[in-house]
Amino acid sequence: MELNIVTVINMELNRLLLAMLLLFISNTYSCAADKTSKEISDSIKTGWNFGALPSISFDSDLGFEYGALVNFYDYGNGKRFPAYNHSLYFEVSRFTKGSGVYRFYYNSDQLIKNFDFFCDLSYLPDQANDFYGFNGFDAVLKKSWEDPNADDYKTKMFYKFQQNLFRFKVDLMHKIADSHFKWAAGINLQNFSISSVNLDKLNKNKSESEMLPDVPGLYEKYIDWEIIPTNEANGGFEPELKAGIVYDTRDLKVNPMKGMWTEAVITTVPKFLGAESGYTKFGLTHRQYFTLIKNNLSFAYRLGWQQTIGGHVPYYEQPQISTIVMTSYATIGLGGAKYLRGARRERVYGDGVVYGNFELRWKFARMNFINQKFYWGLNTFVDIGQVTKKIAVPNMYLLHENTADYFNPGAEKMHGTYGAGLRLAMNQNFVISIDYGKAMNEQDGDSGLYIGLNYLF
Repeated sequence: MELNIVTVINMELNRLLLAMLLLFISNTYSCAADKTSKEISDSIKTGWNFGALPSISFDSDLGFEYGALVNFYDYGNGKRFPAYNHSLYFEVSRFTKGSGVYRFYYNSDQLIKNFDFFCDLSYLPDQANDFYGFNGFDAVLKKSWEDPNADDYKTKMFYKFQQNLFRFKVDLMHKIADSHFKWAAGINLQNFSISSVNLDKLNKNKSESEMLPDVPGLYEKYIDWEIIPTNEANGGFEPELKAGIVYDTRDLKVNPMKGMWTEAVITTVPKFLGAESGYTKFGLTHRQYFTLIKNNLSFAYRLGWQQTIGGHVPYYEQPQISTIVMTSYATIGLGGAKYLRGARRERVYGDGVVYGNFELRWKFARMNFINQKFYWGLNTFVDIGQVTKKIAVPNMYLLHENTADYFNPGAEKMHGTYGAGLRLAMNQNFVISIDYGKAMNEQDGDSGLYIGLNYLF
């Protein structure tokens, strides 16, 4: 099972059906909405509003998912609409065999006057976190080892390990005088608890023919080969301190039609605060938005680069992309829903990475429904990424197995995906998103369907 792709079909099927139901309901209302198009364009929201979705789905290995997410927005007297005074996001969802998302996220520029305040408190247990090795295409992906019908089948969990992550994150951002520049600072406390996949739990209530074999996966092999140091194997505590500067000329926070957001950020993890090892990373991100048809069609792109500039980064921290503002519960790249849609999650591990996302965004319908303002959007996209600084892989040629099954030194090159998506936005801030992406190279996987909240950037 590949979590990004099966998050595609099995884990998120009911959310997709829910979105289709909302599409049907709102379209039946569109005739009345057309008569009041001027009222729609002129109306504003005041006070508290919210959007909510249930989380109900099933996966044969992870079990049933159940829960809900809700986002509350306070627009105050409406003079700043669509800007809001406070945003409170809650998500609680769980799979019956152990994985889940428990998250509270708060954002406000009114809690502390003239400061943007961000707070995230999350517990993210993952029964089957993806792990494909280091340095992108340099690490070989053998799909047949996950296929029960293949002659060389090992286990569907071969490229997985279990990871439980606890995170508490606070960021502040403040405008510099009357300019478009802002400074930012924050602290991110993360605790990673990592182990082999819990086969007893995943095999519970399965017939003998359906049980997952108890064989070592890539995670166990990397530990045995000492590619993953013993002191890092089970995770650790990561106290991150962050400082950065932002240049922001966007007209809106969510799906801007013009402007740019450029940020430079330094993240450091001091060993004296209890980290497994100390290190510093530097990152640059540039996002820009262009109006092609007023109010309806825009082009947006994001370019990013992140690299270690000092110290040693534990393997479990390498997939994390450090940003000033975190818009979803995961900031994992490259691969999967947030940076390389259609590639397998965490496919591109590196000590330095570069990435790009390019989107056409079209708002093709607007309407009033249940006393709220909605618009429907379509987007097409291309995502790219590559390792720019490789992680050292010791003992590569000292294995007691066929080295070519695991390593292809020098193979790393640009990864690419492409696809399309659907958006349903309420009051321009609460956005239900559906994206389908396809990998350009089979070593990155096949395809992925992602259902969640917000535009990618």
